[in-house]
Amino acid sequence: MNGSPVTALPPQPLSPLDGRYRDAVAPLGEFLSEAGLNRARVEVEVEWLIALTDRSLFGSSPLPDADRQRLRALYAYFGPAEIAWLAAKEAVTRHDVKAVEYLVRDRLAALGLDRIAELTHFACTSEDINSAAYALTVQRAVRGVWLPKLREVIAVLEGLANEHADAAMLARTHGQPATPTTMGKELAVFAWRLSRVAHQIEASEFLAKFSGATGTFSAHIAADPDVDWPQLSREFIAGLGIGLNPLTTQIESHDWQVELYDRARHAGGILHNLATDAWTYISLGYFAQIPVAGATGSSTMPHKINPIRFENAEANLEIAGGLFATLASTLVTSRMQRDLTDSTTQRNIGVAFGHSLLALDNLLRGLDSISLSRDVLLADLDANWEVLAEAIQTVVRAEIAAGRSSISDPYALLKDLTRGHRVGRADLAAFVQGLDISDAAKARLLALTPATYVGVAERLARR
Repeated sequence: MNGSPVTALPPQPLSPLDGRYRDAVAPLGEFLSEAGLNRARVEVEVEWLIALTDRSLFGSSPLPDADRQRLRALYAYFGPAEIAWLAAKEAVTRHDVKAVEYLVRDRLAALGLDRIAELTHFACTSEDINSAAYALTVQRAVRGVWLPKLREVIAVLEGLANEHADAAMLARTHGQPATPTTMGKELAVFAWRLSRVAHQIEASEFLAKFSGATGTFSAHIAADPDVDWPQLSREFIAGLGIGLNPLTTQIESHDWQVELYDRARHAGGILHNLATDAWTYISLGYFAQIPVAGATGSSTMPHKINPIRFENAEANLEIAGGLFATLASTLVTSRMQRDLTDSTTQRNIGVAFGHSLLALDNLLRGLDSISLSRDVLLADLDANWEVLAEAIQTVVRAEIAAGRSSISDPYALLKDLTRGHRVGRADLAAFVQGLDISDAAKARLLALTPATYVGVAERLARR
């Protein structure tokens, strides 16, 4: 059979986000799925109907509260019946937004509200509905699902930074032993970086347009030139809880999306850096991994616990970053007044945030399953006394500047002592004792150890 399966599999999810990892990303599906988008489209259509009737336009009158509630129930209780109805209708219309319009009209008839049916989708182009629906769904997904998960990671990092604020460790710049720091301070760096970007994302705009076929309100003015349609549009969009882009082509220009996805990609880059650093600290033995009962670390090597959470996060952040970059670079352009490249592109917003959310989930699990090995940190420090060369040459320079030393080139002096050589405590002590510096300066240097040469790292970590 040339390797072909004997029988075909039943329908399977193509994306791991809808299969293996579904539970981790399911909350995003409430908003960034096709059903979530259609629910938001229905919401926009219904609220536009209510806005028009509230102003008694074209012979209408404000709806009674009972009718408003029944209309709003169309999106509040949007479910399987509506999903199936829209799928069947779109198969005929070949147009997703038109199918939503027909759904609203159908439900108006069922509610006995045929009298306002012609106000459904009134003077709207599809992108009026779409731009508002995307702004709503992305806003709700980011603020309600993705950002809280990012904030969880930040909170865990802040907790670890505080817990390990005083845990001195050897720094490695360019992979080489360098001036010591503390594990808490290094984790605090990531918390601080992520907090900045999270704050920027929290301040993001979520914009829509609601100005007709080419952004000119032409049909609106033709229907009633006495209405201040731009003001009505502004009030309507503000009532949805999003912002208005007042100057557009047929589409909202997506610049707010470009800004958001660039910031999400930036956050992902910082998280990727966190994942690779955590992986490296585990490989150095700085962090021990906490065994999970019943879990297999390696299929052939029973002693191993692989840092799979950080590796999974790293890979998913790379996928998410690539998608966010594609979204940003594609959505920034639309040929003249409209083309459809954005339509397919925007359907992948949920995929990008899904991989990012999955990475955040794995980082949380990974950070929760490691324990700091302070004895390893101290042993590493004690094996690298040469890192005090910086302190010695800086103190000598200060002594020269103060007129208390005649040494001509302190940097060269320390370079000759330490570069390419391993020096220990006794070597450095003897070297310091022979320096032409004050007794007070010698005392400060002789009191230093790699574990105490951390400056104000602990205080910085506890910020």
